[in-house]
Parts: sequence; structure tokens; C-alpha cells
Amino acid sequence: MFECPNCGGNLRFDIPSQQLACDFCHTFHDPYAVTKDHDAVEQDMYDVTVFTCPQCGGELMSTENSAAEFCTFCGASTILSGRISKEKRPNYIIPFKKTKDDCKDAYAKFVKHAIFAPKELKDPKYLDRFRGIYMPYWAYYISQNSGLSLEGTKQYRRGNYIYTDTYHLSGNMRSYYKGLSYDASSSFSDEISQNIAPYDVKGMKAFTPSYLSGFYADTADVDCSLYQDDAVRIANETSYEKLSKEPAFHGMHISTPVNSFSLSSAFGTKLEQTDSAMFPVWFLSYRNGSRVSYATVNGQTGKIAADLPVDIRKYFLGSLILALPIFLLLNIFFTIRPTTTLMLSSILALAAAIIYVVELFQIKKKDAREDDLGYLAKKDGVNSPGVMENMKQQHDYKKAKRNGKKFTGTTLVLLFIAAYGILAIGGSIFAVSGTFFGHSVIGYFVILIAAAATTSIGCTISAKAEIKHGATGFSGSIAAILISAVITAFHPVSDLYYYAGTIFSYIATFFTLYSIIQKYNVLASRKLPQFEKRGGEEYENR
Repeated sequence: MFECPNCGGNLRFDIPSQQLACDFCHTFHDPYAVTKDHDAVEQDMYDVTVFTCPQCGGELMSTENSAAEFCTFCGASTILSGRISKEKRPNYIIPFKKTKDDCKDAYAKFVKHAIFAPKELKDPKYLDRFRGIYMPYWAYYISQNSGLSLEGTKQYRRGNYIYTDTYHLSGNMRSYYKGLSYDASSSFSDEISQNIAPYDVKGMKAFTPSYLSGFYADTADVDCSLYQDDAVRIANETSYEKLSKEPAFHGMHISTPVNSFSLSSAFGTKLEQTDSAMFPVWFLSYRNGSRVSYATVNGQTGKIAADLPVDIRKYFLGSLILALPIFLLLNIFFTIRPTTTLMLSSILALAAAIIYVVELFQIKKKDAREDDLGYLAKKDGVNSPGVMENMKQQHDYKKAKRNGKKFTGTTLVLLFIAAYGILAIGGSIFAVSGTFFGHSVIGYFVILIAAAATTSIGCTISAKAEIKHGATGFSGSIAAILISAVITAFHPVSDLYYYAGTIFSYIATFFTLYSIIQKYNVLASRKLPQFEKRGGEEYENR
């Protein structure tokens, strides 16, 4: 706790004035003029109280020793045990610019348009649980200083011939990238940090512990070497894009070296230094059973990123209200044969199964945090196969996006999904046309094969990821397709059988649709975190 020089009261950082404010005598003080005795002597370390959550093990740091009663990581309302510790000072800090009221107003406007969101997310009492946290970041400074020597080409057609002109491009490059930043906490998802980026590093100030007064902070546990190559790659790609847009090179394709190292050599790219810093984040957690959703707001710019689950009752009521007028309009202007109606119900069931398996795949990827380099590096080591593969995939994707030449692993997966989708859709179209030309049996056969393959893939993903009730979601679609296929195979004379089959088919498909919404809520949340030892924070600003 920082004491007021005038009355000895508690000082807190006041966002509007950007100074320390006294709760009692209401005076303001320069953050750099107020220090603790230990902080003044030990320049590399500063005293903090580390609060540990008894449920998830997350650690919440503060410069104050008042009790913490809420865990930001897992959303638990419990008394957190505290202990005194020393932490290494970061080099810089971006103080909060957005107040808690600013944050609440921005989030309220954001969630106002989410008509299917649970009512708890719009409750003012819930919004009051926003916590101000200083998250650790690594800031990289990169310079580029070299004499350029690249090749450029222009193509044009004359008659039946295509001509290619080759140019030798030379010049001097002078550029500097200040503070390319990446979060340095394994507990802070890379996805969240990227969604609320960027920060304006021009607002960085020399760190002093008094800026933390009234807030909490997380500690850096990810080595700065993890993101160095990515920072260099971003600098190279940005310079290349700017170079390509130069008026003198308009319409010209500038050849790029085969790898990032060659590009760095061409541009004279050099990592000058790396600074540790703390950036402000407003943090809110919403716990639902064994899952937790987060809402985060950039404490400098106000940019919002949030996990928004869906209230299932609201969703289906809204869908019903929307579906009724559409049904009536279609019934007035279109007449569909009973056999076609039954076939369309099967196609809907197949589409629901495909959507469901995509969701299961995304849940598996998210729960394993496969795209979170910081988490993987902390868990398995910077040079672990998972981290190296993740970095390679990101590099290959960016490289392919830049030169548009080589296939990557991601590209192949997307091509497979596209081919599978084309086959499924093509089979469905053939199935509908079959109801008019007498080939509906072949159409159902295609749909059944596609549904069986989808179910097999989904069950495998569900088993590997240990997704609760993941495989049962396919039962509705399979039942719907089987009902339609059996009725079509017996080919009853009365249309009532077709309409009854259609009704039962839609009811069965509804079960899969219900499972899709359930799994969407899983996708819009995260596993409750479990830490062996972590650093994090929560805060209350007035």
C-alpha cells in the first residue's frame, strides 16, 4: 500500500488525472514522487502481495495487502490466501486510460446487440465485477538498415504472346519498428491478446510500482525468445508490403527470398533490444459449471473481445418466431411434393451433422490451446514439438499468403474439407433431383455414406478430446436420415406417411441442432484453468 504524504491514507492510481489520489484527503500526487522504502533501495525488484486461488491455483499479484475475494481466472468467489513476495520490475508500463465506468459502458453497448446472450451478462451487478489487470508483454525493437538489391518483374500481353520484363531494383532501406508486442503470460490466451491489440507503445512510461496501486498484475513466465522470430517476420512482411506499394514499383511483382533469413539479410533486419512491459486490461469472467467465459477490454484503447454464450431458450424462441412467417410465405408461393419434403429433411440432417463435427473439431483445438504459443511453451518448453509445429504452421500460412505459391498443411486440410463439402452438397442436389426423376434411392445412399463418414470423424474427435456427450449429438441426424430412407424404400401410396416421416425427421434433427447450440456454448467458453504456480490479477478501480 502506498501512503499519502499528507495524511497517511491509502493512495490509488486515478485514471482521469493519471496521478495517485488519496481516499481521505483527496489530494493528488505524481506516481514517480511516491515510493516505498524497499522499492527505492532495490531498483530491480519490488514488493507485492501474491494472492493464490484455492480452487485453480492461479496467483493474483497486488501492491496492496487487502483481502482478495474473487479469482479472475476461474471466476470463483472465495477468499484468496496472500503472501509477501518480490517481483522483478518490468522496464515500462502503459497506465490505464479507460476507467471502469468507460469499460462497463462500452461492454454494455457491445452485449446489447447480442440478443441471445444470457441475461446475467447484461446485469449491472455482473458488469461491476470487471477487474483491472496489468498483463505482462514483451516489446521488441527492430531496425532495418541495408542497401537493397531485389528483382522485379512485369508481365503484359501482345497478340498471342506474354512478355515478361525483369528489373533490377536497388536502393537504401531505413526503417525502425518500435515495440512490436506479445503477451508474456501463459495464462493469458494469445487469442484474447491478439483480439484486443494493438496498444500504442508511444504511451509507454518508465515503470514505477505506484502505477499498480489499486490494480492487480500478472507476472511474465514466457521467455522473450519465443516471439523473437515472429516479430522479425512481421517487420519483414510489413516492409515488403510497403515496398510493393511504392509508386515506382506499381504493377510490378517483387521477388522475395526463399525464407525469412534471406529476407532479413536483404533488408538488414536486426533485433536491437527487447523490453519487458505491462499493458492494461479490463478483465471479466463468467463461470457456468465447469467452464468459464471471458470478456476483456483494452485498458488503453477500449477495444473489446468477449466470449458470448447463447441462452438456448432465447435462441429457439427467436428462431421459432422467425421461422413461422417464412414457412407461411413459402407455403403460399411454393408447392413441394411430399417426397421432396422428406428428402429435404434428410439434407438438413446431414448439414446439421457437418456443422456439429466442425464444432467438435474447434472445441478440441481450443481446449488443447493448440494456437496458444505462450501456454504450449510454458507447458512443454520453447523447443517442444508442439511449439515448433505451431510456429511452422503460422510461418507456412503467412508465407503462402504472401507469395501465393506453395501448399501448406492448413491449405491441404481446407482443400479436403472443401472437397468433402462439394461431394456432400453435390450428392444432396442429386438426391433432390432424384425425387423428380426416380433416383431417390441413390440420393439417400449418398447422404447415408456422407452422414456415416461425418459421424465417424466426429466420434473420433470427441473421444480424443474427451468431449462430454460429444458423440450422442449425431444420433438425431442419423435417425432423421434413416427414417426418411426407410419410408422412401417402402414407397407408400398415401402422402400422410411422407408428411409424418418429415415431421419425425425434423424432430430428430432438432436434437442435433440442440446439440450444436450446446457445443457452441462450450466453444464460447474455456476449461476452468488449473495452475501449478501462476501469476495473475484482479482489481477494482473507483
